[in-house]
Amino acid sequence: MAACARACDCRNSGMDLTFIGSGDAFGSGGRFNTCFLVRGTNRRFLIDCGATALVALKRASVDLNALDGVVLTHLHGDHFGGLPFLLLDAQLMSKRARPIFIWGPEGTEARLAALREALFPGSSKAALKFAIEFAAHRPGERRDGNGIAVTPYPAAHSAGAPCFSVRTECDGKIVAYSGDTAWTESLVDAARGADLFICECSSFERDLPGHLSWRTLAARLPSIGAKRVVLTHMNPDMLAQAAQLGIETATDGLTLTV
Repeated sequence: MAACARACDCRNSGMDLTFIGSGDAFGSGGRFNTCFLVRGTNRRFLIDCGATALVALKRASVDLNALDGVVLTHLHGDHFGGLPFLLLDAQLMSKRARPIFIWGPEGTEARLAALREALFPGSSKAALKFAIEFAAHRPGERRDGNGIAVTPYPAAHSAGAPCFSVRTECDGKIVAYSGDTAWTESLVDAARGADLFICECSSFERDLPGHLSWRTLAARLPSIGAKRVVLTHMNPDMLAQAAQLGIETATDGLTLTV
């Protein structure tokens, strides 16, 4: 992660994205759970915030108080389970004073409160020194605010609340992310013309419920139309094959200029 620390401290002009965590729910390959840091000229936000996010962010020397907010794809622990730790650190360690936004599926606020109580009883009721600005995704509805825009598209996944792929816009650049999903034509809408499309590819050949395999994705890549595609969220079988596929794959700490 030393390369990530240097990249996070010495960013180039324009927009970039760092894979703070590129792993699946099981930490396959020793990777952190899903968490991507997007840094524009004046805005910094996370796409997903998996359970290991706080450790990974600190290892990457990210200034947590510089984060404007978090965009969530769905409410599984490896994608949103790091929020209680991030908020606890903001209150007690980082001494955050300015608002933070959390945009996610309908039910995010209630599910987060329940998780905070399960992990740190009383924490969801404690008075914070900063405001949390919640907003719920609406399928296909573009939300513009905090210097970014997000358009969510329905994903073929199940997490006890709606699941989405997201198309984010910042500094005139588009970063799209599949979230966890089986193949759905919504991915074409989310990724069309994107400067960067990050796509989960959980397995090599066998489709897992609610997830993509390389066999399925490879057949559909020509229809996606993104300028650049990077695979993430890979299981051991997929990790073993990734270097031979002729497509970019994520690793923890990798920073891309968008």
